[in-house]
Amino acid sequence: MNLWAFFNRALYRKLAAEALGTALLLATVVGSGIMGERLADGNAAIALLANSIATGVALFALITIYAPISGAHFNPVVTMIEAISLRMPRRQAPFYVAAQFAGAVIGVFIAHLMFELPLIHPSQHVRTGAAQWFSEFIATFGLLTVILHASKSRIEAVAAMVGCYITAAYWFTASTSFANPAVTFARSLTDTFAGIRMIDAPMFMLAQIAGALAAYFVYRQVIREH
Repeated sequence: MNLWAFFNRALYRKLAAEALGTALLLATVVGSGIMGERLADGNAAIALLANSIATGVALFALITIYAPISGAHFNPVVTMIEAISLRMPRRQAPFYVAAQFAGAVIGVFIAHLMFELPLIHPSQHVRTGAAQWFSEFIATFGLLTVILHASKSRIEAVAAMVGCYITAAYWFTASTSFANPAVTFARSLTDTFAGIRMIDAPMFMLAQIAGALAAYFVYRQVIREH
């Protein structure tokens, strides 16, 4: 068997898993936000509860099924840290990120189609300010801390920890824990409960990258993995 052909086939499977997993994650985030808001009759707390539970449960399922194929990153900052720490080939990282962004946008389209909304409906949901940006830093710092410490655990345990953390972070952060640049960009395309204005997205993304790098620094230099 041609080694290069085998590598390509293996990489395609990984990219397909990343794109599909991220698409299903965004369909869950946006779709449950729409459904929760419609059924909550104006009660934002109930809508957020529905949104957070659905997201956490979906993450458990998606990580469990796709982790053996691609690692189930579904998040550019997770891929960034995996590449920096040499847990994955660095040359694959840009392809992972592209698949994640593409999958995230497709996931928003899926949610819009399910709820009979325009395919692209740019968000008018204001999410800006120092408190929001700091919240994204903390949300992403916590997510990467969980992932780094859980990396040697069984897949089901990692999936449970990540799902539980994200569910909690929806509630303890002022930003409701996007913690993912691909998710942030895609959510700027939906003017629904989960949306964020396009103009607000770049600062969220910068805070997420900073939070991921800080988590890696603390893990390596303070916790001192050997």
